[in-house]
Amino acid sequence: MIMLDHVSKSYGKGKNAVDGLTLSIPDGAVYGFLGPNGAGKSTTIKMIVGLLLPDSGSLSVNGLDVRRDALAVKRQIGFVPDEPLFYLRLTGRQHLDFMADVYHVEDRWKKVDALCSLFEFAALDDEISSYSHGMKQKLAVIGALMHQPKLLILDEPMVGLDPKSAYTLKREMRNYASRGNTVFFSTHVLEVAQEVCTRVGIIDKGKLLYDGTFSELQKGSDRSLEELFLSLTEKHDA
Repeated sequence: MIMLDHVSKSYGKGKNAVDGLTLSIPDGAVYGFLGPNGAGKSTTIKMIVGLLLPDSGSLSVNGLDVRRDALAVKRQIGFVPDEPLFYLRLTGRQHLDFMADVYHVEDRWKKVDALCSLFEFAALDDEISSYSHGMKQKLAVIGALMHQPKLLILDEPMVGLDPKSAYTLKREMRNYASRGNTVFFSTHVLEVAQEVCTRVGIIDKGKLLYDGTFSELQKGSDRSLEELFLSLTEKHDA
C-alpha cells in the first residue's frame, strides 16, 4: 500500500529530518510508526500525504506516485494530522458537509450518523470554536473515515482523547484493517503500538532502525520491549 524508496527531507539546516528512508507497508496492515519526539515521523507522514515534497527518493500509495498522481493519491487517503485545523466558525455538521463534497461521498449523513454513534459524538450542530481538543480530534477522525479510504493515516491520534474514545479508536483501527484497508499511524507511546499493530517501524533522527513485528524484535531475547526499544534508539544516538 505504501512504498518509500531512499526518501530524504531536509529543512535547510544541513541535517536531514528524514534520511534515506526505505519502507514497504502491505495492504491490510495496522502499521505503527514509532520513535521519540523529533524522530521524523510527522515529516514522513506529510510527504506520504503530499503536504511536503521529498528532496530525493520516491513515494507511492497503492501503486500511484505521490508526486505525479497527487490528486488520485489524496482520494485514497483519510488523514488526521497531529494538530487538526478547522474553520472555527463552522459547525461540525458544516465541516463534514464540506468534507463530503470534497470526496464526493454518497449517503453522507448515513455514514456520519454511524460514525458519530461509534465515537459518541453529539455536537454536530455546535460551532467548532466551542469544542474541546478531544472533540476536535473526534471530528477529524470522523471526517477522515467518512469516504471510507483504502489508507487511513493518523499522526499521534490518541493525544487529547479520553480513555473510552481512545479505546474505541484503537478497536476501529483494527476493524478497519480487517476489512482489507491499511492503517498507518505514528506514536511515541510503545504501549499503544503493542495493542493494535500487526507491524511496526522504529525511527530516530530520520533513520529507520527496525521494521517488523514485535515478536520478531523480541525473538531470542529475554529483555522487555521497552528495553529493546530504548536499546535501539540509544545505540543509534551513541
